[in-house]
Amino acid sequence: MTSPKFLDQDDVRSALTFSDLIEALRHQFRVGAEVPLRHQHPIALDDEPEAILLLMPVWDTAGFGGVKLVNVHPGNNVRGIPALSASYLLFDSKTGQHLAFLDGGELTARRTAAASALAADYLCKKDAQSILLVGAGRVASNLAYAYKAVRNIEKVLVWDINLGFAEKLKADLRANGFDAEIASNLEKAVSQVDIVSCATLAEDPLIKGKWLKPGQHLDLIGGFTPAMREADDDAVSAATVFVDTVAVLAEAGDIIHPLENGTLSKSMIAGDLFSLCSAQHPGRKTQDEITYFKAVGTALEDLAAATLAFSKSSKRI
Repeated sequence: MTSPKFLDQDDVRSALTFSDLIEALRHQFRVGAEVPLRHQHPIALDDEPEAILLLMPVWDTAGFGGVKLVNVHPGNNVRGIPALSASYLLFDSKTGQHLAFLDGGELTARRTAAASALAADYLCKKDAQSILLVGAGRVASNLAYAYKAVRNIEKVLVWDINLGFAEKLKADLRANGFDAEIASNLEKAVSQVDIVSCATLAEDPLIKGKWLKPGQHLDLIGGFTPAMREADDDAVSAATVFVDTVAVLAEAGDIIHPLENGTLSKSMIAGDLFSLCSAQHPGRKTQDEITYFKAVGTALEDLAAATLAFSKSSKRI
């Protein structure tokens, strides 16, 4: 039996070009997959914050399956090492044979940005050319490149609570051909762009609905717990709301709180990535419409990304 391939961070990055990855995600949302509820297990540790072990299984009819293992250890901050470690195991769902181990951090960052751009391909204006990145972390650093694969993005504004992170991302974007600037005033920055994309861990809303203008697309991909929010209720009221999957109803504060206080009802959620990719919903209907997309991620996206990376690595041999 052949040993599983190992794809490190550089291998995953080079294999998952955004143009190819977005199309792989589009296909996966059209054909679907079996996605059990993710397992979440607390790990009690002496004299430091509780850690979490996440297991995210998935398999599809094409013959592939996978499991992402994620360790979140907040106590690593004092050690000077990342709090999150992730690996992905791809297997043959017919035989059970293990095919590849992939760097899970790079895979997650790129598929998250690609899913955001996939949604935007249906929801933002065709002539959109500018984006505000709210957050300058690992996922946010991929967003301009992912959006460039679906729209002619030229202008990028960067805002982060840590100015040093924002400055670094601005420099990287400029070095790669974008007209990038620091946004010092968040309200003013929102008024200057076609797309607002948030990739933060904020617990209090950063984006106010009253700041939004006709025709904008608001993308919220950072928060993944009921306690996290990146936009307020007024943003929900002003927009046509879309989600990545129904998991947001249990996991996303940006959807849970508006549902609880009556700002939003389930029937008001216009569609998800399944309905958009299968043309059950047309996406944006008018130039003046404000669209709102909330995502928490799904193992289906991990499978699409891992399968693509494995396929490309096999062809290079």
